[in-house]
Amino acid sequence: MTNIKKVSELAGVSTATVSRTLKMPDMVTARTKEKVMKAVREAGYRPSWLATSVKTGRTNTIVVLVPNLVNPFFMRIIGGIEQAAQERGFTVLLCDTQGDSKRESDYASMVLTNRADGLIQLDHSFPFSDDDAKLAETIPMVSVCERIHSEKKYPVVSLDNYAASRALVHHLVSYGHTRFAVIVGQVVSQIHKDRLSGLRSVLAEEDIEFDEDMIVGQSYSIENGIESMRQLLAKPTRPTAVICFNDDIAIGAMHEIHRQGLHVPNDISVVGFDNVKVSAFMNPPLTTIDQPAYEMGRRGMEVLSDLINSIPLTRSSEMLPFQLLERQSSGPAPV
Repeated sequence: MTNIKKVSELAGVSTATVSRTLKMPDMVTARTKEKVMKAVREAGYRPSWLATSVKTGRTNTIVVLVPNLVNPFFMRIIGGIEQAAQERGFTVLLCDTQGDSKRESDYASMVLTNRADGLIQLDHSFPFSDDDAKLAETIPMVSVCERIHSEKKYPVVSLDNYAASRALVHHLVSYGHTRFAVIVGQVVSQIHKDRLSGLRSVLAEEDIEFDEDMIVGQSYSIENGIESMRQLLAKPTRPTAVICFNDDIAIGAMHEIHRQGLHVPNDISVVGFDNVKVSAFMNPPLTTIDQPAYEMGRRGMEVLSDLINSIPLTRSSEMLPFQLLERQSSGPAPV
């Protein structure tokens, strides 16, 4: 059977260096990593993670709490997590919580009972029960996309939602829009607060009044987009521009606008967040914020790996860049 000694001989490095490369690849040079991984492939070496677990007390497994596994935006984040985890010798356990606190705490308890080494939370909620909250302070945990609501500040990898919202509003204002509406998702999250703050800041700078009654919605779903757009179209004065807090909401909103015999963007401009793949193929294609979801997931896993391996973090919060994709769902305000 091929063992680590054979790999070290092929790579021309010590067995300790091979072990360090496989467990903590960020701690070795790129040249060393390349030599070791080439030797691993040539030797057909497969590390015994079970033996390592018995020896180190680790499982080499991490838990990822996902609010909705069918959401394509979350799947892109998971793709980045999976890639970085594989490179670092971790197995990923995906847990579909559906936003249910009981499910979250049940899955999160796996880390407390040594069935997993760390946790990535893709939602805003603190996933541990009140009884476990104190013990959970010692758990390696990273927040990706959302910021966890907790007294302790856990590391977070996210988008600058304030700046992204400002970019969308500036785009619509440049087309002459003054009657805005917003269809939101989760109203208690930091994303909600940051995006609304971005909207309000631009409108204040442009001296455009905003009716707070034009904020509707309660979930990141197509159904929410349909129902919320129906509410907006029933108001005495309909908006000319609708900002949706994700692309699924925007898809639902556009469906309802078309169903009621109106046109996007001639009657109402619609914009979204996320840049899910289908957004480019809508009729018309959706103007949206492209979030670097894959990179968020990858970076979140890298940070979690550092926490598990007791490597000091250089910063606790990272904001990744976004891109405004101007497509045909937004245009000049109707005269």
